[in-house]
Amino acid sequence: MTTTTRKNMLPPGLVNNLQEVLLSRKGGNSDKKDEQPKPEDSTETSTSASDENDNSKPVVLVTNGEGIDSLGLVYLVQALVASGLYNVHVCAPQSDKSVSGHSVTIRETITVAPSEIEGATAYEVSGTTVDCVSLALSGALFSWSKPLLVISGINRGSSCGHHLFYSSVVAGAREALICGVPSLSISLNWKREESQESDFKDAVAVSLPLITAAIRDIEKGAFPKSCFLSIEIPTSPSTNKGFKLTKQSMWRSAPNWLAVSANRHPSSAAHFMSNQQSLGLQLAQLSRDASAAGAARRITTQRQNVEVESVGTVKSDNKVKKYFRLEFINKEQEDADEDLDFKALDNGFVAVTPISLSPQIESDIQTAASDWISSVLKEEQ
Repeated sequence: MTTTTRKNMLPPGLVNNLQEVLLSRKGGNSDKKDEQPKPEDSTETSTSASDENDNSKPVVLVTNGEGIDSLGLVYLVQALVASGLYNVHVCAPQSDKSVSGHSVTIRETITVAPSEIEGATAYEVSGTTVDCVSLALSGALFSWSKPLLVISGINRGSSCGHHLFYSSVVAGAREALICGVPSLSISLNWKREESQESDFKDAVAVSLPLITAAIRDIEKGAFPKSCFLSIEIPTSPSTNKGFKLTKQSMWRSAPNWLAVSANRHPSSAAHFMSNQQSLGLQLAQLSRDASAAGAARRITTQRQNVEVESVGTVKSDNKVKKYFRLEFINKEQEDADEDLDFKALDNGFVAVTPISLSPQIESDIQTAASDWISSVLKEEQ
């Protein structure tokens, strides 16, 4: 199966104004957050409200892991809106949560605020990606009870192999499946030295045929109900070799912990981490791109550069505070099955991997575990 990439798939006006829209969104200071909407906003608000209640089009919910300002999400939503086929809703983190896994926020109140994405009803949430999906599907935020499809992405960086367990873009699709809603997660295999921002537009073009087919078959009742699809797009989307059905691999980058000098970290580090509280490991990507493009979005750092800080909320003279930096280093890959996700991705294919929630264990593992448990129980008797 092959794909055809359509050039200039987005309306020129939207493409040209994207940078200005994102900069204006980020440029507002905190004092403006409490201001009441201006009178001229009433027309747009009523339009969004009417769109949300439009039952003539299938509802598609979009989320991601990198935050609502990320270009992958913005380009995807614009393309879905431009098609005129869907009632598009967005519920995404207000900041980068790209490696927070399937964590949720408990014992804390999360905040939700409207977000301006033309043609879509959008909210930004202070919690994780899973918080966003769970809230959106709860009926507490949107007027509809269930969307036809949840799309999580498009995120920067591969989610192949064991990275799937860390990935919040995959977790967003998994949470939707747990709630009984068909879902897709989409990631672009971004490489620092090769990739450019326009690759996200090409990634959207590559994804649309599969999204269209999924929605068509969901309406027919022909889409698989026991799994979601993890879609991995190669580094050069426009020259991909087509879709390939793949299997989840055991591949992972090598973790490398480094001690970091304390003087590299501002005193606000504790406050930064306290704002990231949630279940699971708290990972924050802190390397920021100083370019104009980076200023136009909250997320610019790469998946390969992740920091985990051991920060106490109270500094004591009797305690020594230590800082560590976690870097994932790509390893040389040995010969592997061509049908594994990372191998197909490296070979230029769009890797499509079904991910199941089934608790079934392979028979040899089940037998080994049963034998061990039986032997232990006999020893205890």
